[in-house]
Amino acid sequence: MTVLVLALAAGAVVGLALGALGGGGGVLAVPALVYLLGFAPVEAATASLVIVAVTSATALYGHARDGQVRWTAGLLFAAAGAGPAALTASLAADVPRPVLTAAFAAVAVLAALRMLRPVPEEGDGDGGRTGSGAHRTRPLRAVGAGAGVGALTGFLGVGGGFLAVPALVALTRLRMRAAVATGLLVVTVNALAALTARAGTAAPVDWAVVAPFTGAAVLAAWDGRRLAARVPAALLRRILGYGLLAVAALMAADTTARLL
Repeated sequence: MTVLVLALAAGAVVGLALGALGGGGGVLAVPALVYLLGFAPVEAATASLVIVAVTSATALYGHARDGQVRWTAGLLFAAAGAGPAALTASLAADVPRPVLTAAFAAVAVLAALRMLRPVPEEGDGDGGRTGSGAHRTRPLRAVGAGAGVGALTGFLGVGGGFLAVPALVALTRLRMRAAVATGLLVVTVNALAALTARAGTAAPVDWAVVAPFTGAAVLAAWDGRRLAARVPAALLRRILGYGLLAVAALMAADTTARLL
């Protein structure tokens, strides 16, 4: 299988995850770049940020056009996460590969558990779009959650949507569809902040691989939105959750082999 075909196939899976569930794409992109396409972990994190930023921004446009993005809640999360994303992105280049791989395996397990656990009860608010739901937002907890998501994005190159979406449901009482759309705003801003911090310090991006990967992800993200309207979200989350557990096992085995 050629590198191009692998990049297109991996990009399609990442795009479907982001478009349908608003998260999980970055957690899939990094191991795909490392184990299928031969990137070093630090290079994969930078490339993943490019892929996630472009794909999330494209999917965000579609959700915004449908009126699902709750800008007040999303910008609160994003503003809290942008600084930590930039800070941790600048530190990641000096972290040894086994440490990065082990950290990523742990994050993949966390993402899988998030996907496999029951979704938090959906709220009936609008995350501050109108006065009816504004009082339900918990600003301090939202800022803390946003900062944590941003730090994760910068350090490992993942979007953090798998954490942002349930946090938006729990803390701003958004319905799931609006939380997925708003989570894409958070992911986009955090990824761009992390990329800005890595500019000039990270290895050059291999556009021959990243460009087709990103293009496939963008196209698949539109299909993901349509898929989410036809397939139960619980089924999609289970499929992604078990896939992430397999990724975590692969990366844990790789870390163990490098340390022995």
